Amino acid sequence: MSVLPLSDLPALLSRDQRLLGLDLGTKTIGLALSDVSRTIATPLQTIARKKFTQDAEALLALVTKHEVGGLVIGLPVSMDGTEGPRCQSSRSFATNLLKMRDIPIGFWDERWSTAAVTRTLLEADASRARRAELVDKLAAAYILQGALDALKRP
Repeated sequence: MSVLPLSDLPALLSRDQRLLGLDLGTKTIGLALSDVSRTIATPLQTIARKKFTQDAEALLALVTKHEVGGLVIGLPVSMDGTEGPRCQSSRSFATNLLKMRDIPIGFWDERWSTAAVTRTLLEADASRARRAELVDKLAAAYILQGALDALKRP
């Protein structure tokens, strides 16, 4: 398996398999899970980054636990549409993960995810500590919801 265009993911999933959205940060990985109909993204949890193998094992344990059939990884494209070092890091994470488990992976442009989530949390008057606790998994949900919505469009 390799990284695929997002539109190819649904054909590779069985009827009740979920998608897992990832917001890959340097310190954490935010995770969000779709429902079995792949309509709604829900924040799941945050994994504190350690070494790749530990991060991947924690992630793959959740893939098994939640019967996930594919991953949607946020791709941090620059505002001008170019890909920089963070995109390469996300692509490398996906490539290395595929060496551990054969699972369909697609990317979704995450340009506005963290900013949108942070703005929402500020509007909700969340404390700095609460924002830090929530932002990564909410950003993952934002990423996954965008991908789910795109997959539902004709």
